[in-house]
Amino acid sequence: MSSAPLTATTAPPSARATDASRIDANRRLVRGWLAIVLFTLFSLVLVGGATRLTESGLSITEWKPIHGALPPLSVAEWEEEFALYKQIPQYQQLNKGMSLDEFKTIFWWEWGHRLLARSIGVIFALPLLFFWVTGRIERRIRLPLVGLLALGGFQGFIGWWMVSSGLADRVSVSQYRLAVHLTIACSIFAATVWIMRGLTPQAVDAAASPARHRMAAVIGCFALFQIYLGALVAGLDAGLTYNTWPLMDGAIIPGDLFIQQPWWINLFENVKTVQFVHRLGGYTLFALALIHMIAALRTAPGSVHTRRAVILFCLVTLQAALGITTLLLEVPIGWALAHQGGALVVLGFAVAHWRGFVGEYARPGAMTAG
Repeated sequence: MSSAPLTATTAPPSARATDASRIDANRRLVRGWLAIVLFTLFSLVLVGGATRLTESGLSITEWKPIHGALPPLSVAEWEEEFALYKQIPQYQQLNKGMSLDEFKTIFWWEWGHRLLARSIGVIFALPLLFFWVTGRIERRIRLPLVGLLALGGFQGFIGWWMVSSGLADRVSVSQYRLAVHLTIACSIFAATVWIMRGLTPQAVDAAASPARHRMAAVIGCFALFQIYLGALVAGLDAGLTYNTWPLMDGAIIPGDLFIQQPWWINLFENVKTVQFVHRLGGYTLFALALIHMIAALRTAPGSVHTRRAVILFCLVTLQAALGITTLLLEVPIGWALAHQGGALVVLGFAVAHWRGFVGEYARPGAMTAG
């Protein structure tokens, strides 16, 4: 008589324990790799913010994905780069008479930003290939990881598309393109958090209500939208105007918000309107996090997802304080970068919080390797 083949449920307990141990070990390795990716992405966004705040983003006027990895190595090469910069409006209208040493300062910011962007491709692609070939990547996350790699490559093109907007008729990059560039970067960051959180053991706790699950999703998505609004503010240097709070231009709701025609263009090009909408976005995110926390405390005090809701509200509150301080101090670079970093922290935690609810409602077997 032939015996039936062993399955996941009929295999000896020792074999099942070995498989579970192997899966856990693989997940720890992949989580460690994704943590490094997240740290590099965080650094990349902050360096990108510093590049913008120091007005360094247009210092490299050509897109050389391979050759551009090497900086100028001789005086002649530095002079060549400087000569290219002298041809664009930013130099001619804002920085005319800049010395070569001054040019080097802004050049290194942009070169460092591009070097980090290139590095993240290597940090992501090579381990992904190794883990895939050695069978450490679970089937359910293979396509999302490949999608992230493709999106990262596309982000490189978007970065050049943004820079090119400031090389001909402008002295800075387009706020529209800056917002797209930053939002894609933050989307990659959020997606990486989502995948990494899905590989993390879920706490055994009472299931949260679907309403709080939906609210967590809303907060995560709105945190990303608020970053988009902040990018419009940055692209227009809108934070350098109306540096009072809670009043703006002497009123709670300032005038002339829709002075340009058509009316909707004010949402993207009117400095006052763009800053006011970003303020409204901050108030909205604060209110959403507060409502979410109160609902959690009322219905499931002491639960893991309630503690996450409290932490999320604290992070949103801290981020609001950073934003207000940055505005009142007229955007010093240190405070501005703290505010930008805080936005990433809020986004990352909000997404991890949301993913925690998804894990609690995952179908049987969803967390197994395959």
